[in-house]
Amino acid sequence: MGTSRNVERRTILKAAGASAAALGLGATTACGGDSGSGDGTVTLRYAWWGGEPRTIAIKKTIALFEKKYPKIKIKPEFTDYEAFWEKFQTQASGGNPPDVFQNAVGFLRKYDKRGVLLDLKTQADAGNLSLDNFRNGVLANGQVDGKQIGIPVGANTMALVIDLKAFEKAGVEAKFGWTWDEYFDALQTIQDKLKIAGDTGYCSIMYLYDLYLRQNGKAFFTDSDLGFTEDDLTQWWEDGYKRVRSGLIADPKKIEQVKPKSGLSAGLAASEFTWDNFSIRYEGEGESDYGLAPIPTMDGKNTGQYLGSLMLSAFSGTKHPKEVAQFIDFMVHDPEVGKIMGYDRGILATTEQYDAFKPTDANNKGVAAYEDEVAKAEVLGKITPHPSGADVIEAAFLRLGGEVTQGKTKPADAAKALFSEAKAAFAG
Repeated sequence: MGTSRNVERRTILKAAGASAAALGLGATTACGGDSGSGDGTVTLRYAWWGGEPRTIAIKKTIALFEKKYPKIKIKPEFTDYEAFWEKFQTQASGGNPPDVFQNAVGFLRKYDKRGVLLDLKTQADAGNLSLDNFRNGVLANGQVDGKQIGIPVGANTMALVIDLKAFEKAGVEAKFGWTWDEYFDALQTIQDKLKIAGDTGYCSIMYLYDLYLRQNGKAFFTDSDLGFTEDDLTQWWEDGYKRVRSGLIADPKKIEQVKPKSGLSAGLAASEFTWDNFSIRYEGEGESDYGLAPIPTMDGKNTGQYLGSLMLSAFSGTKHPKEVAQFIDFMVHDPEVGKIMGYDRGILATTEQYDAFKPTDANNKGVAAYEDEVAKAEVLGKITPHPSGADVIEAAFLRLGGEVTQGKTKPADAAKALFSEAKAAFAG
């Protein structure tokens, strides 16, 4: 992606990825706190969110770990994304969260502030966990104020998924370095020629707005606040609403009607912004061919992109910090674990696992190639800090952006509400 070579070969890569985090699976019942037994065996609770394929894979990795460490038993707890964090909030408040759990950047400062997260650097210093061999600087995603409170298991980045057939029929192409104006011109051509919307709706995607802000020298968050103004956000939502009214962005009501299917795979629009490793859904849902295309830019170069990640964190009050560290180390470094998990949680974070897993299908090859091209283009920056309360603000951004595009709330009023809710979230 660092050059303007053939777009078919270098920037329209076959879509790929993994189950979206919100896919559901019934929760298991939690079983008290961590425990030990008379023979020296300890039990650790391990919790995550995700769909059935992730759960099946993780249970296989647990079996491998227990075979290598017969004195450590793992009790799994799993549910869907929303239920996971509702349950975790209750557990954390009661002093009984899992020993090890799947985490994300939006929750790090929140639970670090409450003293819930273990600084895993102490266990690394003790030799129980290796912090070496993480790819593309992704280890920094789990660092807050000099502490290592999350260990990445995978990495992903924002991408534009496009309907390849629609773009071809309309005679437009996506290429690295294209500008937002060129992107919207392409969508207008698609609308004119194919009589479908160009985009499914981007106004509510906090992480995309973050990229746009980064392209303009700002960011969604600072360490402790929002990194933009009400006027900035009002303009973003005003522009988005105009494009909904013009038909360039799909009718939000129609998008709601086809859920849980995506508006892209339902044929309502020709493109959609999402995390690259979520893109496998389109091949399974739709009847067209889909590909990953570059993020539009302001200046023909800077996309504002960075590598996000899911990670593993540990409870600061665990009775077995050494065993917790050994478990996390195994889960992020063991090559066999990498082969089992594949790209379910993003491109594998460590070189040991990345080298061990060789994708054979076009989808996963496409995601790996996309991230490789983004890295080669030298546009990747550091992830934007997420202060305590970021999770609440992301939910508010999604809700208010939806109200704007549906015509329920004026952009300026929605922006004002977002800032008000953000202030309360930061204070909490």
